[in-house]
Amino acid sequence: MRAVIQRVSKASVTIDGKIHSQIGEGLLVLMGIEDADTSEDIEWLSGKIVNLRIFNDDNGVMNVSVTDKKRNILLVSQFTLHASTKKGNRPSYIKASKPEIAIPIYEKMIQQLSNDLGQTIKKGVFGADMKVELLNDGPVTIVIDTKNKE
Repeated sequence: MRAVIQRVSKASVTIDGKIHSQIGEGLLVLMGIEDADTSEDIEWLSGKIVNLRIFNDDNGVMNVSVTDKKRNILLVSQFTLHASTKKGNRPSYIKASKPEIAIPIYEKMIQQLSNDLGQTIKKGVFGADMKVELLNDGPVTIVIDTKNKE
C-alpha cells in the first residue's frame, strides 16, 4: 500500500461538477492498493497517518498530529501510485489491484482510519473521475509505502 500524505489548509473532491467531499485543515491522503496488501498493512498505515506529528505546535515546530489537532482526513484512492516507469514512457499499472480486490481494502482502510481518528473520514469515490483540489500547507508532503518501511 502506498500513501501520499499532504498537510492541507483545505481539500475537496469534485465529481461531475459537484463537490462530493471537502475538509478544512487536515490531511489529504492519496492511497494506492496492490494485491499483496493485508489487514496488517491497513492497521500499520492507519496508525502512521493519524499519529504523524506534522502540524505545528505553539512554538512553530512540527510536533502535533491530526488526532491531537482534532482535524479531518480526506482519503482518495489512486491506482497510479503503483505506476511502473522502468521501461519506456508509458507507465504500467500491473501492480495496482483490480477493483474486486482494491475496493474491500479501501473500505477497510476507511473504517480503520475512522476508528483510529475517532471521527468519520471524508472520502472520494473509488474508480470515479475525480477532481481533487487542495491547498498544501507548508508544503508538507510525505510518502509512505507499507512494503518499504523506512
